[in-house]
Amino acid sequence: MLEKTYDAKGVETKITQLWEDAGAFNAGAGSAPGAEAFTIVIPPPNVTGSLHMGHALNNTLQDMMVRFERMRGKNVLWQPGMDHAGIATQMVVERQLAAKGIHRRDLGREEFIDRIWEWKAESGGAIFNQLKRLGASADWSRERFTMDEGLSKAVIEVFVTLYKQGLIYKDKRLVNWDPKLLTAISDLEVEQREINGNLWHFRYPIEGVTFDPENPATYITVATTRPETMLGDTGVAVHPEDERYKHLIGKNVVLPIVGRLVPIVADEYSDPEKGTGAVKITPAHDFNDFEVGKRHSLRAINILTVDAKVTLQENEDFLEGLNPTAEQQAFWAQLHGQDRFEARNQIVAIMEEGGFLAKIEPHRHMVPHGDRGGVPIEPFLTDQWYVDAKTLAQPAIASVREGRTNFVPKNWEKTYFEWMENIQPWCVSRQLWWGHQIPAWYGPDGTVFVEKDEEAALDAAIQHYLALEGPWKAWVEEKLENFAPGEILTRDEDVLDTWFSSALWPFSTLGWPDKTPELATYYPTSVLVTGFDIIFFWVARMMMMGLHFTGKEPFHTVYVHALVRDKNGAKMSKSKGNVIDPLELIDEYGADALRFTLAIMAAQGRDVKLDPARIAGYRNFGTKLWNATRFAQMNGVAHDASFKPENASLAINRWILTELTRASRAITDGIANYRFNEAAGSAYRFVWSLFCDWYLELLKPVFNGEDEAAKAESRACAAYVLDEIYKLLHPMMPFMTEELWQLTAAEGGRPDVLALTPWPSLSFEDDEAAADLNWLVDLVSGIRSVRAEMNVPPSAQAPLIAVGADELTRERLARHDPAIRRLSRVREVGFSTDVPKGSAQLVISGTTFCLPLGELIDLQAEAARLEKELGKVAAEMERIDKKLSNEKFVANAKEEVVAAERERHAELLDSRARLEAALQRVREAS
Repeated sequence: MLEKTYDAKGVETKITQLWEDAGAFNAGAGSAPGAEAFTIVIPPPNVTGSLHMGHALNNTLQDMMVRFERMRGKNVLWQPGMDHAGIATQMVVERQLAAKGIHRRDLGREEFIDRIWEWKAESGGAIFNQLKRLGASADWSRERFTMDEGLSKAVIEVFVTLYKQGLIYKDKRLVNWDPKLLTAISDLEVEQREINGNLWHFRYPIEGVTFDPENPATYITVATTRPETMLGDTGVAVHPEDERYKHLIGKNVVLPIVGRLVPIVADEYSDPEKGTGAVKITPAHDFNDFEVGKRHSLRAINILTVDAKVTLQENEDFLEGLNPTAEQQAFWAQLHGQDRFEARNQIVAIMEEGGFLAKIEPHRHMVPHGDRGGVPIEPFLTDQWYVDAKTLAQPAIASVREGRTNFVPKNWEKTYFEWMENIQPWCVSRQLWWGHQIPAWYGPDGTVFVEKDEEAALDAAIQHYLALEGPWKAWVEEKLENFAPGEILTRDEDVLDTWFSSALWPFSTLGWPDKTPELATYYPTSVLVTGFDIIFFWVARMMMMGLHFTGKEPFHTVYVHALVRDKNGAKMSKSKGNVIDPLELIDEYGADALRFTLAIMAAQGRDVKLDPARIAGYRNFGTKLWNATRFAQMNGVAHDASFKPENASLAINRWILTELTRASRAITDGIANYRFNEAAGSAYRFVWSLFCDWYLELLKPVFNGEDEAAKAESRACAAYVLDEIYKLLHPMMPFMTEELWQLTAAEGGRPDVLALTPWPSLSFEDDEAAADLNWLVDLVSGIRSVRAEMNVPPSAQAPLIAVGADELTRERLARHDPAIRRLSRVREVGFSTDVPKGSAQLVISGTTFCLPLGELIDLQAEAARLEKELGKVAAEMERIDKKLSNEKFVANAKEEVVAAERERHAELLDSRARLEAALQRVREAS
């Protein structure tokens, strides 16, 4: 007999060990030779990471598919692994060293990297154990790491190949630069923060005209939020059709403080309706300005160091072409070496003193910050390594365009195309020590040699220099007599962007570039499950790399799940204090309750608004199943291997078996078509409503009766249905279903763990029995609803009158009379040709049923109560309508606030409809 209550914590630990001992998650477990492969690669979490709600949703959906397909007999591999997380991991170890007064440069590169490996062995990868607590059924024996030997081999192979194909190159371009971490970072590592700043309006004197702050004809006014960048201005842009400035196009302004002549250029980037209509152009410190600069051949002058200090003295780019006055040189000396924000204050003061500051306006605007360093990033002009993403993108675009890879929901294809068709070169170098060091070596004259290892690079270098005539050939010949490799070549210190190794994930984890059996079996993979925020950074790049190096799409489907938000629809963030920890939810409610909640709320294209109260509700669903199994056991229900659905004779059993087939079909279709909420909803309706609330209730008279044959059949049928329920629910609620599967086994146990038991393949359907019992369910449900809507006391009984009943209805009423009276609290069932006075009415299968309620309730008082409730609903709807019709409210309120008001409005519409229906019944009865 089952315990009275389900102990989630104890069961989850025990079942996890059971699966491990059974090898249930190993690649191919439970499949027959030659079975169709089904592969998912886990989006590799950071080695520094811990489980958050996004991970919980992502991995729950993956696990549902993996368990489902494993039970369907496919050769399943869920490939786990972690990302080395270059910046995040380096920061963790640097912080630990800093606490001991040690800087990484005190250790040197090799020792510092050794320390990181030590940290990984001791503390990294905690998220894997957290995923196991969630029930993730990955093949943990095949764990990969983006810095392991095999993946490093793949990374080197790809980099060197792309370089030799001309698809990787070095270039000087603008990057997102983190002045605290001293490295380029990706767009994903930049977060926009809204701050209170200023807009400074500067007057730039027109060349050849005596500057007069009181005479607008002598200057052009520009506005900036970053005054310090004006030191690197090389142009002023105006719109070609702007009548205010047409006469100035082609002329120059004199850059204050600097003295540089800056051309006024015509460019549509300048918006005549915005600000003054004139824009300062600083190609080395702004992404948009960089493009304007390219269009007009403007110089790009970098005036900041890597740590965001102003550099003017000995800055050849800045000094080129200048003939400074003593006053200007003094200004430069004053600004040189200053932090960017201190320099900002000094520049504003200098500009004001010279009459060049027109005004200062308060200005609230978005400022990009590094998500790790936490400081404002700088668009920064540096030499970096780039991938020719535009060339690689073409086959990946065609793959989606032609339907070889599909996005679910399909609307994300538009996002994919918009980015891919306007793709920019991909900066893949990072100024870090932790990561894949770029396989590039430089000779003494700067010639670069890209090879798989230093030995190959040295061979290439020697051949290169020996082929030259002159001093370099002689130099190499001299070195060759007695040399160390470092005397000829110097390795590039940069490492590769973490996303570079992640882009190879679907095939590198399977052993590529070697021709492994796993690669042949499991690649291409089947489905990728991911969030929309990394479509560009990961999905697109996997498509590009997979097609280029294997000739095959890495997956046929990309399922893009939505965000998990708080119960009010707000995005979770630490600053808001609304972050929900999935591990705390698992501790409180159990992993199954969390998983089922996420599954039933995972509608395509709709964010999940997670309220812990919902999880508590779905824990009750698990409790309902546990109690139903216990009730069944108490009534002698036990597994009977001889039971066959087609041999069932009782209508009630043939009905539940029919509904079981229909539920199985709906759940199967839901998971197979990525409609996880529909699958979970179908399971919920069948288990809670049809099986627990109706079938077991309708079986009570059978269990308590004298018909032993009926008892035996019903016990065997109930056991059979429970077994199928455990299977159908297993992908969503693996722990409890596995526990119930084990605890309800017949003598001799189960042939296998539930995780490796075949998925239900049901075909039994008896439409007549189903229609008959569903009629009963609809009738009793309808009567209960009417009683509840009209406030009929639970103890009060009324007759049920069928008006104009046909022969089939009369037969059903006779057959189910005991059940109708017991379940609906009606005194007797009668027939009439007319509707009795004072009756509430409902229509079931074309027949009108009446409940004469005039003696049971005060109809006038009930009508008054309903009218009062309708008034409250109307007032609340009017309040919300006013808000939603206010354009300012909709435009300025937080997105989640507007969404909550719309959701409340929809709820009120439902309430109004129910109240109006109840009031109509009361009026009809009166």
